[in-house]
Amino acid sequence: MSDVEQAIRDDIVSGRLAFGTRLRIDELAGRYGVSHMPVREALRVLHGEGLVIIEPNKGARVLTVHPGFIEDLFDMRAALETMLARRAAERRTQEHLEKLRRAEGDLEALVEKRDFASVAEANRRFHTVINDAAGNPGALVIVDRHWLLLSALLHRYGHGEERFQRVIDDHQHIIHSIERRDAAGAATLMGAHIEKAKNNLLRRASDKIASAGGDDAEEGWAKWRTAL
Repeated sequence: MSDVEQAIRDDIVSGRLAFGTRLRIDELAGRYGVSHMPVREALRVLHGEGLVIIEPNKGARVLTVHPGFIEDLFDMRAALETMLARRAAERRTQEHLEKLRRAEGDLEALVEKRDFASVAEANRRFHTVINDAAGNPGALVIVDRHWLLLSALLHRYGHGEERFQRVIDDHQHIIHSIERRDAAGAATLMGAHIEKAKNNLLRRASDKIASAGGDDAEEGWAKWRTAL
C-alpha cells in the first residue's frame, strides 16, 4: 500500500474529499507532493475498493451516494454477514468467544464514556471477530471493502447517539446465539441488526439532505445529486 493511496483513502473516509468530488491528477499530485504515476495507481486501487469511480473520458471522482446505493451496500452486507454469523456459531472456539466478549466490552466502555468518535472502530472489531470465526477468507475481502464505504457514510451522516444502546442489546443477543452454537438464531439476529443499521443511516442521510436541499427528502436527494 502506497502512502498516497492511504492518504487519498483517509481523506475520502474522513470527508475531506466529499462524495462526488472530481479527482484531477494534477491537483492530487500537488496536494500530496507526488508525481502523476502514484496518483494514477492509487486511484485504480481505490476504484477497486468502491471509494472512487473511474469513467471513460470523464476521469475519476469520489463515489456518489444516493438511497439506492446505501440500500444495495447494506443488502450485500446483510447477505454476507448473516452467512458469516451462521458459520461463526458452527465453528467458533472458546478463544473466539473470549475475543468477542472483550470486543463488546470495549465498545460498551466507549459508549459509557461517551467517546462516540471511537465507537465505529470498536463496532468493526466486534464484527471482525465474528467474521474471523466463520473461517471464510474470500468473504472477508468483500466485507472489508464494505466497511471502508460504511466508514465514509457514517462520518458524513453520523450514527445517532440514541442508537448505541440498541446496538449493545443486539450484540449481546448475537453473542449468546454464537455461544450456544445456534446458527439459525445468530444469522437471524445479524440480519435484523444490519437491517436496523440500514434504516438508521437512510433516515439520517435523508434528514440531512432534506435540510440542505428542501423540505422534502426525495427532492433534497434529487437536488443534491444534480449538483454533483
